[in-house]
Amino acid sequence: MDGLAVTVWEAGERCGNEVPPLYIVKIDPERFRFSIYYFRDEGLPAPLTIQEWQRRTRAVVLFNAGLFREDFTYLGLLYKDGRSLGSKRHPQWQGLFVAEPVETGLRKARVLDLATDAFADDRSPYREAAQSFMLLDRTGKPRVRQAGKQAHQMIVGEDAEGHILLIKTAATVTLRALAECIRDRMPAIHQAMAMDGGSSSDLLIGAELLPRQGEASQSKAWQPLVDGSQTAHIPLPSVIGVFARK
Repeated sequence: MDGLAVTVWEAGERCGNEVPPLYIVKIDPERFRFSIYYFRDEGLPAPLTIQEWQRRTRAVVLFNAGLFREDFTYLGLLYKDGRSLGSKRHPQWQGLFVAEPVETGLRKARVLDLATDAFADDRSPYREAAQSFMLLDRTGKPRVRQAGKQAHQMIVGEDAEGHILLIKTAATVTLRALAECIRDRMPAIHQAMAMDGGSSSDLLIGAELLPRQGEASQSKAWQPLVDGSQTAHIPLPSVIGVFARK
């Protein structure tokens, strides 16, 4: 699909065999837009699985929007169509995915580092925004600790050309190992932030973007992770959808 590409990248020995295969979706924000959904804002009684979100939104790609409390309140800033959905800025997390600017001259989508990039909570220059924590900053510094448990991870990155990259691990890994691998082996990635990991680290890629049944592909063994057929993951209070621009 013009402006959106799906690949599987295998790190192997290049990252000390610590990092599993990665599903990578490369998106041109000039051709595709991003839209945030939160179940309470949609008038829903409970969160939806990512498959249910896809049926509701018809997005070509969907991914989890970040972290949340046990009562499904979003942790951090969350904006939809320029409206704050009631969440306050998390004081420690510095990653902010933003999209659909209201001001001219801004990129259609960005990964901001709130340690260095300005963002006015009361007058957001973007219609869509979701906060989480930084994985890797533009200096190449990992922003996660060395210690940490292994889990499935969902990463949102930005490259030097302004593309947005969605990265989903095919197996468990520590965030630190993943950050160092991206820094050393994917130098085009400008900076990246980590969305929620574990059972809510979801990415759904539309069937039209995946290999057809019977086609040889290195991704076939892990395709259930991203085609919506795996049911192990939990319902998500908030997701971000990707749509072709008209």
